[in-house]
Formats: sequence, structure tokens, C-alpha cells
Amino acid sequence: MKNFLIILPLLFFFSTCSTKKEYPVKPNIIYIMADDLGYGEVGCYGQKGIMTPNIDRLALEGMKFTQHYSGSPVCAPARSVLMTGLHTGHTPSRGNMEVEPYGQFPLPGETVTVAELLKKAGYKTVMYGKWGLGVENSAGDPNAQGFDEFYGYYCQVHAHNSFPEYLYHNGEKIMLNNEVNYLPEDHWTRGLGGYATKKVDYSNDDFFEMAIDFIANNQDDPFFLYLPVTMPHDNGEAPEGERYESPTLKPYEGEDWSFEKKSRAAVISRMDDYIGLIMKELDKTNLSDNTILIFTSDNGCDNPDFFDGSGELRGMKRDVYEGGIRVPLIVRWPGKIKAGSVSDHISAFWDFLPTACEIAEIEPEIEIDGISYLPELLGNSQPEHEYLYWEFQEEGKKQAARKGNWKAVRLNVYENPDAPIELYDLDTDIGEQNNVAENYPDIVQQMDNIIKEAHVSDPNWPMYSNEFE
Repeated sequence: MKNFLIILPLLFFFSTCSTKKEYPVKPNIIYIMADDLGYGEVGCYGQKGIMTPNIDRLALEGMKFTQHYSGSPVCAPARSVLMTGLHTGHTPSRGNMEVEPYGQFPLPGETVTVAELLKKAGYKTVMYGKWGLGVENSAGDPNAQGFDEFYGYYCQVHAHNSFPEYLYHNGEKIMLNNEVNYLPEDHWTRGLGGYATKKVDYSNDDFFEMAIDFIANNQDDPFFLYLPVTMPHDNGEAPEGERYESPTLKPYEGEDWSFEKKSRAAVISRMDDYIGLIMKELDKTNLSDNTILIFTSDNGCDNPDFFDGSGELRGMKRDVYEGGIRVPLIVRWPGKIKAGSVSDHISAFWDFLPTACEIAEIEPEIEIDGISYLPELLGNSQPEHEYLYWEFQEEGKKQAARKGNWKAVRLNVYENPDAPIELYDLDTDIGEQNNVAENYPDIVQQMDNIIKEAHVSDPNWPMYSNEFE
């Protein structure tokens, strides 16, 4: 009995002093998506003027992808591709279509999203930021598409203003301390577009602070935290010269730049600061080793003249050239992903759904275009895409495809479905300056076949003027 009394306190001591973290069986997934951040606007991708030390640290501690693509060169379809695992030839929302009473084309009720699949696998699913795929009480409401909690903007037009009058929390309008001047009802923004005349509450601060609080209070069950912030998207409804909205100009107040240039840089660095705070919270809660942290952008930058935002790539937002669709992708998973690794694997937004499902150890059990890039992350044999495909609903309508090093671009296809194909060899011409279509007629024919195969007609999204005759 005496020996037992000695051992019992020792057992209690070791049990209470143990620092080993008991993780949920499945790892957490945090997906941070910037808005209109160019491939060349991050330090680890070559940026010199804007400081992004925390995003750069992500790359040093994880894997940087050099050939990752958005689903589209604009917001709504890029998000639809991300959520559904279907490229823009198949995904439900293929453009920034405005619908009544407001907002963008909603995801249909039968859509299966990555959030729904993860929720069924036991994940808590939360989203703070910009949705763009259906408003409250519509089939596309994020709460109807797999998210347990939503706080942010339903509508992309509303999201132009980083100091809005209100945001939404699970369908409830939450008033903020900003005062907004709205544009007239006959403006294309239909009375929803505006800019703040009194700036108090910065929406992106709310999104990141809620994310940090969520991490602090959810350590026992696996979670999917989706953070599609609006940084550094401009506010096209604000007065000229004030369209990049930032609470401060820090740390660029002393630079000999325009106000807008300082503001854009400040927004990107502010986002970087918050990403650093998220990493700090993961360390504080001892969740870092069981959390896959992903950073990307929804499409190319809207002003490549600022800071050479497209880098060596041609084009910008709304282009199907590389500058419009090639985006940063950095993934960190300590102890699993080799620190400081760089991947040339060709991947795209439609790969996230199968990647998340493989992480969660479930099968999608739906038709998708994506291929999981988890093997690449873990240093295993990685399956490759036969091709990638994009279509764009604006500016005469555009299509693009990539197969290996070959990139095809077809413009003004609405009036001319058989418009000439431009062909570029990305191995030798990443800037897409030399159209070599005349030299490779067989490759052009292959790319034409891919484009025709990848586009599936949808009456909501006609690509050609004669498509439904």
C-alpha cells in the first residue's frame, strides 16, 4: 500500500505535465484566398516593393507551386470552380452574372461543394469573407452549401467597399460603424455600390480576427476554415485616386508613390501581418503540425503597372493569358511537407476539392475535373492532368487550354467559335510573346479538340452566338 501511494502522485504528475498534443484523427484545413493579388505581388514570387515576410515564411516552411492556376480570371467563376472541383467548362457559375434581387448567379441546390463533403466527414466548416455564389435564402446561400457559419459579403458588388455599412452573419444583417455614400439606383451596381464617408470598421480585420478567435476555440474537432478576404481588390465606386482602401498607409507612408499605390501595398502587407497572426495562433494552440495552411489568390492583379504585379507573365485580371489565371499557391504542413520545397506540378483550383477529400480520407463520389495534389505535397508520385481548360464570359468571350508546355488562347469566340488559335510554348516563352501556331498545325488541332471537348453547353452560359439555334 505504501508503494502504491508513492506511485499515484507520480502518475498524476506526469499526466498533468505532459505537453503532447492529442490531435483529432483528421488534420485541419485553412484556405486563405486573396482577391486580385497578382502572381508577382508576393516576395517569394519575386516582388521587391511590397513586404510580405509572413507569406514568404510560409514558403520557407512549406511548398511553393510555380504553375498553379485559378479557375477563372474573375471572381465568381473562380470561386465556383474552387467549391465544386469543376473547371469553367462544367462548373455551375461561369461568370460574374448579376441576378435579382441582387448578387451573382447562385449555385443550384443540387450542387455538391467541398464544404458539404468535409462537413459529412466530421469537419466544422466556417467561412469569413466574400462568397459571390448566391445571397441569403437562395439555393447558393453558403449555409445551404455546406458551411456551418458564414460572416461576410454575399455579393461581390457589396464587397467592393472594404468599409461597408453592414455585413451578414448566417443571413442576419450586422450593422457596422461606417457611413456609406451609395451610387444611384440606375448605376450598374443597382444602388448597392458605394464608398465610405466615415471609415471605422474594416471588413478584412473582422474576417481575420474572427478566424483567429475560431482557431483559439476549436481545438478538439477537425475544421475547414475558408478565408476568401477582399484584399487587395479595389473599390471601383470610390472617387478616383482612392480606390484601394486601407485603414492606414503603414509601412509605406514615406514612399514617393501615389496614394493608391501606397494603399495597395499597405493592404497586401496588412494581409501578410494577419497571416502571421494566424500562424502564431496555430503555434499557441499547438495545432500547427495538424493544420494544412494554404494561401493563394482568386485571379491575376487588376493593375500590373503597380509593382509589376504580373511579374514576367502576360496580361492581368480578365485575361486568359498567364497573368490573368496563374496565381501563387503556398501550402504548409509542418512535418509532412518538406520545408522550402518548390513544385512545378501543373495544378488548378479544381484540384482543391479532391485534395481536401484525400486529406479527410473520403471519396468525393461526384464527377469532378480535379486531381488531388496531396501526393505532390507529401513527396509521392503525383498524377498529372491531361489538360487544363478555361472559358471567360466577358470581352467577346475567350477560351484557353494548356497541355504540357503548350498553351492555346482563342479570343472573340462568341461571334466566331472557330477564331484562330494562338499557340505558345510556355517552356521557352512564359510571357506568351511568340505565337507559334503556324509552326505547329498538329498541336493547334489537338488544342482545338481539347477546347471543343471541355466546353459543355449550358443555356445560362452560352459561349457562341449560334450555340442554341
